[in-house]
Amino acid sequence: MDCPSADCRRAYALSGGETMFIENKILIGRSGEEKVFIYPQMANRHGMIAGATGTGKTITLKVLAESFSDCGVPVFLADVKGDLAGMCLEGENSENIRSRVEKLGLSELGFSLKKYPVNFFDIYGEKGMPLRTTVSEMGPLLLSRILDLNDTQTDILTVIFKIADDQELLLIDTKDLKAMLQYVGDNAKEFSLTYGNISRQSLGAIIRAIIALEAEGAELFFGEPALDIRDWLSTDNTGRGRIQILDCQKLIGRPAMYATFLLYMMSELFETLPETGDAEKPKMVFFFDEAHMLFNTAPRILLEKVEQMVKLIRSKGVGIYFVTQSPKDIPDGVLAQLGNKIQHALHAYTPAEQKKAKAAAASFRENPEFDTYETLTSLGIGEALISVLDEEGIPTVVKKCKILPPQSRMGAITDAEREREIRESLLYSKYEENFDRDSAYEFLQRKSLTDAAEAQKAKEEAEAKKLQAKEEAALQKQKEKEAERQRKRTRSAVNQVAGSAAGTIGREIGNTLGKSVGGSFGKKLGGNVGASLGRGLMKTLFKM
Repeated sequence: MDCPSADCRRAYALSGGETMFIENKILIGRSGEEKVFIYPQMANRHGMIAGATGTGKTITLKVLAESFSDCGVPVFLADVKGDLAGMCLEGENSENIRSRVEKLGLSELGFSLKKYPVNFFDIYGEKGMPLRTTVSEMGPLLLSRILDLNDTQTDILTVIFKIADDQELLLIDTKDLKAMLQYVGDNAKEFSLTYGNISRQSLGAIIRAIIALEAEGAELFFGEPALDIRDWLSTDNTGRGRIQILDCQKLIGRPAMYATFLLYMMSELFETLPETGDAEKPKMVFFFDEAHMLFNTAPRILLEKVEQMVKLIRSKGVGIYFVTQSPKDIPDGVLAQLGNKIQHALHAYTPAEQKKAKAAAASFRENPEFDTYETLTSLGIGEALISVLDEEGIPTVVKKCKILPPQSRMGAITDAEREREIRESLLYSKYEENFDRDSAYEFLQRKSLTDAAEAQKAKEEAEAKKLQAKEEAALQKQKEKEAERQRKRTRSAVNQVAGSAAGTIGREIGNTLGKSVGGSFGKKLGGNVGASLGRGLMKTLFKM
C-alpha cells in the first residue's frame, strides 16, 4: 500500500526503507507477533506517555519522535533532563540494541541505526540557539495572563500598548515596556484625558510583575530576531520532519518563564496555522517531557490555557503528547482529550499509589485476555500498555507491548557535539546574534534628554531675562539717581547765581533808597534790605 503522503513516500524511498513508518502507520512495538501502531490521521488527537521513573518513557518518546520525523512530520521536544539530545547522532550498536532488534523481528522491517535532523534551542542561549519573541507579538492580553494581572491592570496594559501604537513606538523587549509604563505614569494626567483614568498604583504593580518575570529570564526571551514559527514547520532534503529540541534543564525550574514560552508558542501556532480538519497526518507534533513538573508548578492561567489549546489546536493539525509519571498528574480537562495512551509500569506499594494505578488501569478499554491492573503493576522496563485511536477514531482494546528501541543515540551528548550541531544548523545565522533596534526605550530616552535640555534652556533663558531685567532696573534707578543729583546741582547753581544777582540788584536799589534816607547808615541799610528782597524774589521766580 502506498504511503498517504508524498513526504512519507520520499522519506521511505530515500532512507532505503530504514524507517519505522510501516503500512502507512507509525510502528510503536509488538504485542506478541502483532504489530502495534499509531495511525497518522489520528495522531493529532493528542496522547500521553506515562510511567514510573526508569520504566522507559523517554525511550518511547524518542521512538515516536523518530517515526513522526520519518513520516515527514516536524517535531518539537521539551528536553528536561538533556537525554533527548542524542537524536542528532546515530545510535550505538550495543548488545542491548541488537538483542531487542532480534526479539522484535525488526531487521526484516528495515530497522537501522541513524541520526535525525535536529535544531537545538535554548531561551537562555546556553545549550542551543536563542529563542526569542517580541513584547508586541506576545500582545497585552496574553502578557497580562502570564503576569497574573487583575482586570483593571489588564485594561491599563492594553492602554499602554494602544498609546505605543498611536505614537508609533515599537515594544520589543521588557525595557521598552517598562519605559512606556514610566512615560505614561509621568504624563498620566495628559493621557487620562484621551485614554481614561490611569492609576499610578496599577502601573507600579505591572512594573513589579515584569521585574519578577525578568528575574526568570524574560530579558533574554523578549528580543530580536523573533522566532518565526514557520521555521519549525520544515523538513530536510530527504523529506524527514525536522526535530526542534528546546533545552529545558534550566527553564523547568522557572515555571513562570516556562509558562510564558508555552503560551506564546501554542498561541502562535494557533494563529499561524489554518484549519485543516481531518488530515492524513499532523502538521506538527509536540512532546512535553516530565509534564508533571509543569502541571505541579504552573500558574493557574497556564493550566487553563493548555486545556483550551489542547481542545482547539487539533483542528489546526497539531498533536500534543504529554510525558509524565502518572495520568493523575495531568488535569482532568486535558486528560480527557488524550486519545493515544502509552502506559508504562506504575508502582503500587502504598494505598495512594494503588489508587492511582487502579485509576490508570480503569481508563483503558479492557482486554479480556489479562487483568489490566495486575499487568500494569508488573510491567518490565521497555514494556507498556497501549491503547490508540483506530482509523475510525475508536479507542482500541488495551494491549501489552514491547516498545521498539530508538534508531538514534540514547542519552546525552557532549558539549562539543552539541556545539557542532548548533553551528551546522541552517537556522544558526538567523537566530544566533541578537540585535537591539531603535524602539520605545531608545526613543523615550532621547525624548527625556531633549525635554531635559529644553527645560534647562528655558530655565537659563528665564534666568537670563530676569538678570537682564534686574540690571536694566538697576541702571534705570542709577539714571534716576544721577538725574536727581543733576537737578539738585542745577538748582544749587541757579540759586547761587540768582542769589548773587538779586543781592547785587537789591543793594543798588537799596543804595538808591538809602541816599534818600541819608548818611552812611541809610546807605548800608538800604543795600542789605534791597539784597534780601532781591534774593527772595528770585527764589520765588525760579520755583515758579
